[in-house]
Amino acid sequence: MRVLIIGGTRNLGPSIVQALMARGDSVTVFHRGLTQAELPCGVEILHGDRSDFASLERALGGRDFEAVVDTTLYNGRDAQAAVRLFSGRVGRYIFLSTGQVYLVRQGLARPFCEENYAGPLIPEPLCEHPFDHENWQYGVDKRAAEDVLSLAAESGFSVTILRLPMVNSERDHFHRIPGYLWRLRDGGPLLIPDDDGLSLRHVYGEDVVAAILACLDRPFPAGRAINISQDETLSLRQFLELLAEHQSHGRLVLAPVPRQVLEAANLLPDCSPFSDPWMSSLTNERSRSELGMTYTPVRVYLSRLVEHFRSCQLEPPGYAQRLRELELARQRYS
Repeated sequence: MRVLIIGGTRNLGPSIVQALMARGDSVTVFHRGLTQAELPCGVEILHGDRSDFASLERALGGRDFEAVVDTTLYNGRDAQAAVRLFSGRVGRYIFLSTGQVYLVRQGLARPFCEENYAGPLIPEPLCEHPFDHENWQYGVDKRAAEDVLSLAAESGFSVTILRLPMVNSERDHFHRIPGYLWRLRDGGPLLIPDDDGLSLRHVYGEDVVAAILACLDRPFPAGRAINISQDETLSLRQFLELLAEHQSHGRLVLAPVPRQVLEAANLLPDCSPFSDPWMSSLTNERSRSELGMTYTPVRVYLSRLVEHFRSCQLEPPGYAQRLRELELARQRYS
């Protein structure tokens, strides 16, 4: 199968490439050339800016692919460009969307199912609250991309939409799990908000790759949307206990602090990225029944991730503020 990956150099990208190459597919990767990645020999690399239609057309115009996996589609304008360029030229278009399309909906109860997509949106947050506004904008823009592709599907554009929650992987460029691991290793307390926070229902990166391969091998009605998510729902404390259990020199000591104190000190999200109020929680029944998905248990994939990061000497960016975290914990608990 001739497969084009748009993006392909960060987080899930290299794993998708390797999985496709391992099964004998011919793989082309189109990206901006800003992020370097170790990709297997035999992968065709094309550079360009997918937000510039002329650049996109120069690189890919006239090319036919049996499948496209789009990992970097973030708005309706770029979705329109993709439909314009690829209509009639691809057999299957797989779009990696996000559970955040549900978080901007009004009145939904977690976990979210695919039928929850349609409906009124929450009001736009004030720009004075940049974190909420940026996350709202991200969800709204992803919905715009989905809506363009779904409309194109009515005219025969064969798109499948995979909605992802937070992805835990070896290549997470936000360094969320390494951030927790470095704090566990130093033996000091982990600062977390003292509210209950959201329950965690993430997904392992390799399971997302498996879902993509399953989409390539199964026929679906054009425009079908499918949630991808692990089976377990955990509290933050349960998740961190599992992480500490797999960390041989880790000792879990939690220091709950009012969220507003952590925010005022600019310690969130670095001190506890999984305390993010913009994390989605998705059902996975459709993916299990229609894709045949079985999900890696959290305990299993955390063991793999801890082992992977054990030899990593690169300090997570947010760890530079660790002394301020420890000082705040000392002031509140001494």
